[in-house]
Amino acid sequence: MSQKNILIVDDSFVMRALLKGIISADADLNVCGEAGNGIEALQSIKTSPPDLVLLDIEMPQMDGIECLRRLRLLSDVPVIIVSSVAQAGSPQALEARKLGAADVIAKPSGAMSLDLGAKKGHEIVKSIRKTLGI
Repeated sequence: MSQKNILIVDDSFVMRALLKGIISADADLNVCGEAGNGIEALQSIKTSPPDLVLLDIEMPQMDGIECLRRLRLLSDVPVIIVSSVAQAGSPQALEARKLGAADVIAKPSGAMSLDLGAKKGHEIVKSIRKTLGI
């Protein structure tokens, strides 16, 4: 089986690096690109469509909800939200679900969750594998 390509979209370089580390630990997954906001994400998806997008919500220029709204006009690529504002039942989480997000995972310690790998790494990989059917 060939590796599945994942696009990471988060305005924080540190969070992108943590997510990249989590994904790279799974031999079936490959980080094919990174974007710092929704505008960059949409451009990247148009030029090099990934198999799945990990999407933050709070970002400058274009947030994750608006990005997801526009993405749905372009593509049916699966999206998993990984965000500090997307706690279960929050308005953002509900909106993301309504727009077709496959899953919503809350960052454990706010926007800069340095413990992301330890606390949510397994959940993120499990969600990616389930969403992609691998």
